[in-house]
Amino acid sequence: MLQQVAVVGAGAAGLCAARHILSRPTRFAPPVVYELSDEVGGTWRYEERVGASDTGRPVHSSMYRDLRTNLPKEVMMFPDFPFDPHLSSFLPHQEVQRYLERYCQSHHIRPHIRFNTVVETVKPVVMTTEGGEEKTTWEVTSSDWSGRQKTETFDSVLVCSGHYSDPHIPDIPGIDNFKGNVLHSHSYKYPEPFSGQSVVVLGAKASGLDISMELAKVGAQVTLSHHHPRFTFPLPPEIQQSSPVVAVEDDGRLRLQDGSVVQADVLMFCTGYNFKFPFLDGAQLSLEVQDQTVSPLYRFMLPPAFPSLVFIGICTLICPFPNFNCQVQFALAVLDGSVTLPSRAQMEDEVRWQLQEKLEKGVKQRHLLRLDQDQWEYCDALARSAGFPPLPPVVRSLYEEVWRQRRIHPRNYRRLNYRLISDTEWELLS
Repeated sequence: MLQQVAVVGAGAAGLCAARHILSRPTRFAPPVVYELSDEVGGTWRYEERVGASDTGRPVHSSMYRDLRTNLPKEVMMFPDFPFDPHLSSFLPHQEVQRYLERYCQSHHIRPHIRFNTVVETVKPVVMTTEGGEEKTTWEVTSSDWSGRQKTETFDSVLVCSGHYSDPHIPDIPGIDNFKGNVLHSHSYKYPEPFSGQSVVVLGAKASGLDISMELAKVGAQVTLSHHHPRFTFPLPPEIQQSSPVVAVEDDGRLRLQDGSVVQADVLMFCTGYNFKFPFLDGAQLSLEVQDQTVSPLYRFMLPPAFPSLVFIGICTLICPFPNFNCQVQFALAVLDGSVTLPSRAQMEDEVRWQLQEKLEKGVKQRHLLRLDQDQWEYCDALARSAGFPPLPPVVRSLYEEVWRQRRIHPRNYRRLNYRLISDTEWELLS
């Protein structure tokens, strides 16, 4: 009997899941893909409005108008689906959205997507078979635009709803005293309204640095407040670096970690996002969901207590589309029985050991799902276990070269263009 699979979300991870399910018609029925909005693309679908969409639901995407990718299309692509070779390496978000639409069309996914549909609950139903074994199915309750509810049963659920929509705002004592505008990068769309203003950008990862550069171009005076060692690469004169904001004084000035104070018109949090799965009951699944971690997850995907529920794309500091592609293929190999999982206790022990090792190395609790340099061995291990082709070595090689360029030329690295020559070689075109 064919397995029935529900996919939550039609962004890059959800489309990848649907594509691979559809490519296995002897084992899986066509999936049901639930999508909150009226189009595919997830976070890549730019929405100009802030707050709520036409449907009254919160705007999901955190895309801003002039965003360009910080990875070249040559490593960003799904391994079996290249971008248009005529495009430059670093793309505006509109081209990534077009790519995902083309991917959806090419793999005939659209007929299986239910647009404008919110997943209300995903609940496990555990039954005992005649042979005395426990079998879990999943009740998925969804509602359409009109509010009409529907409950369906599936053998497994792939959660592909992303984690760039619920802003993480750190607790800053006295924040109510701030006299200016407070916002998170989730609500930032373009720099012109900030022209001539003094802006403190809190956080200097990819979006913090990128948005600071945009603000500088329109004449904003930017204080880039972060806890990293000072950047030594050249920044525009409009950007000054400072230590983190630790409190807001009674008079509205921002107090920094080094004891100095700063007056500002705007405080912008570029502090990442929380994991949020309102349709899941963590306690019921023996899962802890807090801020930026979900635990325990075997192979960063499977709750040991319910391994037919799969989280795709939950890791950070990764090469996203190739990572999703590996995770999905491993997950489907687990679901169709080609990969046998360890016992629940063994999976829980492995996860505990892994997390403990990270904590002992000084990794903060909220960063436990960051893969960074571990992502390559992780993807290779999934490929070995499930017997699918590993990522070609050229992906890692070019990814690491681009990271190096970003540290040296944060303003100009996107001007470079690359071409893949083989599975192991790339070349610089300009």
